[in-house]
Amino acid sequence: MLKFIFSLLLTLPAYTNDTKDTSNTHSFTQFLNDIRRKAIQLGVSQTTINNAFNDLTPNPKVLEYDRNQAEFNLNFWHYLNSRVNQNKLDKGLIKLKQYQKSLQENHKKYGVPPHIIIALWGLETNYGKNVGKINIIRSLATLSFDKRRREFFTHELLTLLKLIDEGKLPLNAKGSWASAMGGIQFMPTNVDTYGIDANLDGKIDLWHTQEDIFASAAYFLKNIGWHQGERWGREVNIPKDFNYQLASLNTKKTVNKWQILGIRMINGATLPNSMMQASLILPMGYNGPAFLIYRNFHAILRWNRSILYALSVGHLSDRLIGLNQLFAKSITEPSISNSNIKYIQNTLNKLGFNAGEPDGIAGQKTRCATRAYQKANNLPIDGYVGYQLLQQLR
Repeated sequence: MLKFIFSLLLTLPAYTNDTKDTSNTHSFTQFLNDIRRKAIQLGVSQTTINNAFNDLTPNPKVLEYDRNQAEFNLNFWHYLNSRVNQNKLDKGLIKLKQYQKSLQENHKKYGVPPHIIIALWGLETNYGKNVGKINIIRSLATLSFDKRRREFFTHELLTLLKLIDEGKLPLNAKGSWASAMGGIQFMPTNVDTYGIDANLDGKIDLWHTQEDIFASAAYFLKNIGWHQGERWGREVNIPKDFNYQLASLNTKKTVNKWQILGIRMINGATLPNSMMQASLILPMGYNGPAFLIYRNFHAILRWNRSILYALSVGHLSDRLIGLNQLFAKSITEPSISNSNIKYIQNTLNKLGFNAGEPDGIAGQKTRCATRAYQKANNLPIDGYVGYQLLQQLR
């Protein structure tokens, strides 16, 4: 979802409670009139605009989905185990074999290997099974009217109107709550910029035409930083006395330097002799698995800026080519809710550790405040905002 972001930021902006605005029909009508003017300036026909906005009302369910995304609340093991399982793997192996010819052609042309494309397809829509049933125009109008990310979604809405006017997308197109479309969940701007008519039938069909789906995904990945012949990352072993403050996407060292710091392959062997830049991440803190990730991991993050999503894609792609399950054992730990995270943020603020405005989203500021709290209390400084931290603060 939302694979349109090119920033490496891992947090969404804080939101305010603007659902009351969405219920204001008069304000919504005024907002749509403003969109009409902007669309006409872009050359969209009055007919397309009238058809798109006919009897249009906001969809309050979309805002509920926006405020409760799984990437915000689920911990690593809950997220991974629900998305990378034996059924997903078995289906992926069948699809990998079924579409081998088309996938290999894309690999030659764009440099993205088949198992990565299949893993993305599997994570996005369960190989095309769950492409979304929500009217995209209504979703984008709702999200554009809402203040949390108004500028971004307004741009997507205007692009959608242009694509409909040009006959590239149907008026009644359906997708996810965030208006992502087709088997690989492209936003309108992605369709406009990276959609590929691979079978040359004059259409970009991301719902039913596998050639278009695979080529568009590979072309997009290539353009957002995928490097041919390189892996995304690997699970690693870290020493007990490791400085957990080094575990961050913002800390980059060569593989050889990580080796000097005690990082080893998961089986205890030495890391490959390499000057490639890498970062270490601990998605469940010092008690969970550790991953050394490379620049192709960042390309997946530009597709979807959730670390949990990127790790799931990477792990599923590894399993599709016969690599083992993760060595780290699954930890049974409750996930924490938005209200739990708000409690953490409020408590950290009261204790003098600036977690920013309590918004229920464990972003960078909250993780920095957590590290400061951990340091002050002689705890492992991993910055992990999870159930253990919640219990400590209580």
